[in-house]
Amino acid sequence: MADPASLLHAIILGIVEGLTEFLPVSSTGHLILTGQLLGFNDEKGKVFEIAIQFAAILAVVWEYRVRLWQTLLGITSDPPSQRLAVNLTVSFLPAAVLGFLFLKQIKTYLFNPVVVASAFIVGGLLIIWAERRQHVIRAESIDDMTWRDALKVGFAQALSMIPGTSRSGATIIGGLFFGLSRRAATEFSFFLAIPTMFAATSYDVYKHRDLFSVDDLDLFVVGGIVSFFSAFLAVRGLLRFISRHDFTVFAWYRIAFGLLVLLSARMGWVDWGNQ
Repeated sequence: MADPASLLHAIILGIVEGLTEFLPVSSTGHLILTGQLLGFNDEKGKVFEIAIQFAAILAVVWEYRVRLWQTLLGITSDPPSQRLAVNLTVSFLPAAVLGFLFLKQIKTYLFNPVVVASAFIVGGLLIIWAERRQHVIRAESIDDMTWRDALKVGFAQALSMIPGTSRSGATIIGGLFFGLSRRAATEFSFFLAIPTMFAATSYDVYKHRDLFSVDDLDLFVVGGIVSFFSAFLAVRGLLRFISRHDFTVFAWYRIAFGLLVLLSARMGWVDWGNQ
């Protein structure tokens, strides 16, 4: 049984993962910072992050369970279901291929404070640009998307391999630039997270399989439950938020967080390398 301090750390990290995974703010950056400040950034901490990320994926699966089930049942006969399946496959491929080819180099050379901070700040500036430019909407919902739209979003998602970029941020803002409505860009980002994060999590589980221990099961369960419900609230909250607001608030948050990354590295609070 884990000690109370470790359980508290699990709860805090579960909240951070759940709230940031699907918002355009980079869950990786927040987990690195939080884990470092809590002293929970060792090998066990990395394995724990895999568990809570998987729980966050399940929150999206649960939220969209009806649509996912309808898509699965209609994959051979229903045009909207076929279109969504094709779009998700096409959009998933760029990050999958580039990740397979370059993930090791990315983790070796790009996990440093300058890159992380720059990705936060540049991402924030791009959000401001996307919201202030004239937004011509060609796809009001995900059912209006073509495979070409999906491929463009897929290449945008591939940029999220740069630490600090944010997978959801890259796909949502990319979608806005490519003519998707805010809701379509956001919902497609949620759907695309399912195959992308399942693949990444499966790879991490295989890579770190020797580090899993039944002794840590209570930490995984507590953190996973908290991550699931936090992600569920974040997904629903973001959809309500964008019905009345744009993404500018996230842009300024990213810029501020990028400056915090530089400060934390400068002061020696956080080791942003070797993650």
